[in-house]
Amino acid sequence: MTTTGSPASIDQQLAEICRGAEEILVESELRAKLERAAQTGKPLTVKAGFDPTAPDLHLGHTVLLQKLKAFQDFGHRICFLIGDFTGMIGDPSGKSATRPALTEEEVRKNAETYAAQIYRVLDSERTEVVFNSEWMNRMSSADMIRLASNYTVARMLEREDFHTRYTEGRAIAVHEFLYPLIQGYDSVHLEADVELGGTDQKFNLLVGRELQRHYGQEAQVILTMPILEGTDGVQKMSKSLNNYIAIDDPAKEIFAKVMSISDELMWRYYDLLSDRPIEEVQGLREQVKGGRNPRDVKVELARELVARFSGEGQVDAAQRAFEDQFQRKQVPEDIPEVELEAESEEGLRLPVALKESGLVTSTSDALRMIKQNAVRVDEEKEGDRERTLACGGPYLLQVGKRRFARAWIKKAP
Repeated sequence: MTTTGSPASIDQQLAEICRGAEEILVESELRAKLERAAQTGKPLTVKAGFDPTAPDLHLGHTVLLQKLKAFQDFGHRICFLIGDFTGMIGDPSGKSATRPALTEEEVRKNAETYAAQIYRVLDSERTEVVFNSEWMNRMSSADMIRLASNYTVARMLEREDFHTRYTEGRAIAVHEFLYPLIQGYDSVHLEADVELGGTDQKFNLLVGRELQRHYGQEAQVILTMPILEGTDGVQKMSKSLNNYIAIDDPAKEIFAKVMSISDELMWRYYDLLSDRPIEEVQGLREQVKGGRNPRDVKVELARELVARFSGEGQVDAAQRAFEDQFQRKQVPEDIPEVELEAESEEGLRLPVALKESGLVTSTSDALRMIKQNAVRVDEEKEGDRERTLACGGPYLLQVGKRRFARAWIKKAP
């Protein structure tokens, strides 16, 4: 079994693997597997599955990638499983209603982007990308019935989201019961030693353990990781909540968004996203306790994440752009320019201008931001929800600290 650098002891491997983890079932089994791998030279097979439900990944998704990388750095076999088959079912975990299934074309397009993005974290030469359609498409109807016979409806209803929907009289489609079974069968097919997942995946991961025993295999260890909070520090990172950092964001956006998180949240990001050794992160904590400005430590985190996702060559420029805009209060140079059509002879209402400029998702969002004093026009705070921009311009529009547009208002034809 090969490793990067000098071989790590079992204790060192366990410490890094357990770092930031929510739960490991069962840790004694994981130690035994690691010891056997070290003795035999046969690496563990470590699996994590991702349904291609969206075309891009954000930092919340990379929490599992970071843990896969830890196993990979210790020389273990990594299987990045793209659930193109299960993606057409839709994972019901944590859902309060039946989730719409994706079409085969939607799944395929989304899956195509994943392989390139994961190599921002994982070693492309030592990562196996597999699609569960490879074996599920070969499964006959009789095979599927035999698979379904391994679990009872009563056991399925032990899962919290299914139980809640059942007791409240909300619909549960039969095909939703198949999702955890197929995810579990993926572990059987790959003969996984370890499977990673978010805390919301615990039931599905446990199904994998049981199915492996049924098929005569040693049960996998399951390792759950916490759900990463978004930049607001409250809700989970999500594009729909606009609190996300996409790994394809421009370097200066990644830097600025990391710098926007709270000092307390910074340490959670260090634990779940940083490549720095545990001892080094602890040393940074001690430095802050000793009086070091936490902002300087946050800069180190921002530089690390920009280097990983945008490349080393982008780091200094991203930091300079942040300092120019936020420390020296300068307006960025590359502001998008838009031409908007007036609603009337008076011009265009500000909430509509913000929406049409792409600075907010809706006029109601614009009104909310105005109420929160988060909107500026020509660098002056604007709190008038009825403000109308006269024809002409340009107007320098700003929402929050990072969203800018330069807008011209033209008369309607």
